[in-house]
Amino acid sequence: MSELQINTTQNVKIKFNPAGAGERLLAFILDTAIKIGYLLFLNLSFGAFDNMDQWSQIAINTVLSFPVMFYSLVQESFLQGQTIGKRILKIRVVKIDGYQAAFSDYAVRWFFRVVDVYIFGLGFFVMLFNNKTQRLGDIAAGTAVIGLKDSVNMGHTILENLNENYKPSYPNVIKLSDNDARIIKDTFIAAKASNDYVTMKKLKNKLVEVVGIKEIKQQTDREFIDVIMKDYNYYTQDM
Repeated sequence: MSELQINTTQNVKIKFNPAGAGERLLAFILDTAIKIGYLLFLNLSFGAFDNMDQWSQIAINTVLSFPVMFYSLVQESFLQGQTIGKRILKIRVVKIDGYQAAFSDYAVRWFFRVVDVYIFGLGFFVMLFNNKTQRLGDIAAGTAVIGLKDSVNMGHTILENLNENYKPSYPNVIKLSDNDARIIKDTFIAAKASNDYVTMKKLKNKLVEVVGIKEIKQQTDREFIDVIMKDYNYYTQDM
């Protein structure tokens, strides 16, 4: 399986291992089992509607089937690219252009499930012959599913070493996602290594705008970005 390289909008290359077709199939089976369990529960409770007319029963059945119909769309949207099955298998949907996947991306993937899953399992065979293990929905949405099990050291993650008495400066950093923080850190490391002060300045200005910071407490752009990363780790380490 080839390595998936994401080129971010800051021209930073981040490498991930695509989730294998087997992992994705197992996650799909787990999610399907959950949906079947839900339908079996409804079936056991169906007697409560036996005295209703046919159209009322159809309407109720339609409403009650929504959790199954929109299962993956809702969960991926609210769980940052994961369903329960994906979370158990430690895999996640990401955009391959470095942006955080949006609802529209998950919606495209969900729409293509009709083709990928229900037309002879076409998506599974497409994954087998795609070096990024993308199904048709992934190709259409510009997404891929990556594995989160890789062994990484502190330098390869968004984590920062913090002193026990560390005091944060910017609580609004929780507006950032893990994907945002990872891109920021990679860009910051690359800029520091090449003494690229222009990029650091742009990165600082963007952070001020996105996070909503009104007063900067640090003297230099480098110090400011470093504090942002530490604050993000401080506020999210227990989430």
